[in-house]
Amino acid sequence: MPLRAGVDLGGTKIQSVVTDDQHAVLGQARHPTPKDDGPQGVADGIVAAIREALEGAGADPSRLEGVGIGSPGVADDEAGTVTQARNVTPDWTGSFPLANAVGEPLGGVRVRLGNDVDVATMAEARLGAGRGHASLLGVFWGTGVGSGIILNHEPWLGRGAAGEFGHTVVKLNGARCTCGRNGCVEAYAGRMAMELHARELHDKGRHTDLFKIMEKRERDTLSSGVWARALEHKDAMAEELIERAIAALAAGIASAVNLMDFEAVVIGGGLGSRLGEPYVARIRKQMLPHLFVDDHPPRVVLAELGDLGGAIGAAMQVDSPTPV
Repeated sequence: MPLRAGVDLGGTKIQSVVTDDQHAVLGQARHPTPKDDGPQGVADGIVAAIREALEGAGADPSRLEGVGIGSPGVADDEAGTVTQARNVTPDWTGSFPLANAVGEPLGGVRVRLGNDVDVATMAEARLGAGRGHASLLGVFWGTGVGSGIILNHEPWLGRGAAGEFGHTVVKLNGARCTCGRNGCVEAYAGRMAMELHARELHDKGRHTDLFKIMEKRERDTLSSGVWARALEHKDAMAEELIERAIAALAAGIASAVNLMDFEAVVIGGGLGSRLGEPYVARIRKQMLPHLFVDDHPPRVVLAELGDLGGAIGAAMQVDSPTPV
C-alpha cells in the first residue's frame, strides 16, 4: 500500500504524519522548529520528522508515494519554493527550494507545497468539523492568525493571496502588527504579537507569571501550553490579553461573515485547539453584536482534527491535481 507523508510547518513546531489512502494516520512525529540554521536547517528538521513518522508507521521512504508540506509564506508548488516564511525562521526572507531540499534526502520522492492554513482548512472541510458545508472560513489562531476559505466545496485562493484574515484591520491606527502595519487582527491575537505586548507590560512593572511558567516548562517563547497554564492559574495579564485577542478575532470573523455569508467557521491553530471549546464559545458570543444578520449566524465550531489537521491536509495534497 503506498503511503503519503504530510508536514505542518509552523513557527514553533514541525508536525509530521504518515497516512494511508483513506487519510488514516499510521505514524506521526512532532519536533521543535530549528531556528539557527536558516531554511536549510528547517528542511533538515522536516526530513528528520518524516523519518520518525515513517518509523512509527513501520515503513521506510521507499513506500512513500509523495510528501505534502503546508508552509507559511508564499508556497509555489510548481517551482518547488517557499518565499518569505519569516514566521518559521527570521532569515527566511527570500525563496528557498524546499521541495528539493526535502525530497532528495528521502530518495527523490515527489514533494507538493501548499499554504499551511489552506491545507488545514481543506482537511477540516473534507474530513473534520466543516464536513457538509459548501462555504467555510477556517481560522487558525497560533503564532500568527491565518485562514483558509472554502467556496462551493473547493478552496478559494483568489489571485494567490486570499485568506489573509490575520491582516484584516479591526482598529484604525491600532496596535502595531508584526507585519509592520497597524490594527490587524494578528496585532491583537497572534501569539507572537501577544508575547511582545506581554513583555512590554512586564518591563513596565505589570505582574505576570507567564515568563516564569515559560522558564519552568523550558520553552523559548510563550507557547500555547504556557498561555493555557497561566489561564488555569487565573493570571491577570494572561486573562486580559486573551480577552483582547478574543475581541479582535470576533470582530474580524464577523466582518468576514458579513461580506461572504459563510455557512460555517472552524477555529483551530495552536492556541485555538489548546484552549478549546470554552474559548470558541466566547468568540461565538462576541461575534453576534457585529453580525449584520444576527438572527441567522453561521456555525462556529472547534476544529476536529486538532494539531494533526494541518499535516493531514498537507498529505492530501499528494493526490490533489491542483496546488492548495
